[in-house]
Amino acid sequence: MNRPDAGFDPDPWRAPVIVAQIPDAGLHRELEASVAQRQALADIAGLREILSAHAAFDLTPKSGGRIHVTGQIRARIGQTCVVTLEPIENDIDEEIDLMFAPEAEARRLADLIEEGQDSEEPPEVADPPEAIVGGIIDLGRLATDVMFLAIDPYPRKPGAVFETDVTAPDPEDRPFAALKALQERKKDQ
Repeated sequence: MNRPDAGFDPDPWRAPVIVAQIPDAGLHRELEASVAQRQALADIAGLREILSAHAAFDLTPKSGGRIHVTGQIRARIGQTCVVTLEPIENDIDEEIDLMFAPEAEARRLADLIEEGQDSEEPPEVADPPEAIVGGIIDLGRLATDVMFLAIDPYPRKPGAVFETDVTAPDPEDRPFAALKALQERKKDQ
């Protein structure tokens, strides 16, 4: 059986960082997606193309095995205008500021936040940290997720306006107009 998704990689842009190897002073990483990675990402996202994809991250260790990740994702994507159906290009420029924690702690904090929201007046609470799975933070996957969330689902060429053709209804164009015409022909015969 030949599956259409055979050989499909759900994470074509991978850049794993082993948390235990992050120095106390922190770590800076720059990522640039290759042509093959950009094509695979475009296929997954349903885009015409991804012309460029770049990410810069700073990873800073915190107490309790947590890692503070800040950075920026920049990409240029090719889409199709929903109004004119012409090819257009859009830029993505997104900031990242996330906390990662060991999986058990991330789950515990998410449960605490959820319990706190059950009260009548939920306090202002920060989002729970992202989980560090298997001692690894995949910066490529993080960059992909941020980029995909920033894609405009209805891209429009600047100045493009959707216009509908509105015509006044013909008084003779009613559901029973044809029946009326037949009746009148019978009377004339």
